[in-house]
Amino acid sequence: MPHLIIEYSKNLRDAIGPGAMVDALHTAAVATGEFPAMSLRTRAVERDCYRVGDGHPENGFVHIVLRIRPGRERARKAEIGEAVFAAALAHLKSTFDTRPLGLTFEVQEIDIAFRFLKNNMVEHWATRK
Repeated sequence: MPHLIIEYSKNLRDAIGPGAMVDALHTAAVATGEFPAMSLRTRAVERDCYRVGDGHPENGFVHIVLRIRPGRERARKAEIGEAVFAAALAHLKSTFDTRPLGLTFEVQEIDIAFRFLKNNMVEHWATRK
């Protein structure tokens, strides 16, 4: 299962609307055609202990990581990354227009040899249909 993890500085909560950002990035990732909606786990984590740059209280950050299974071509990973990053930029446009903000985004491959998983969601989803 792919994971889309959004970290953001606490001072951005009202500006970025974390719930709306989760929805926007989840939708963008699914729209790439690589991830069935039911397989993607997207979440946002607020960080209340941070320092950005010179420490000015208006400075903020958003750091996004998309963790995926290995095996995709480099070009395809770039396409996926560009699509999700574009959605993040669109969502954060008004924040970039009004305050200092650092945005980073990484696509990381999961080392499946060291991933441990137990999942019964498919069975539960089937009963909801």
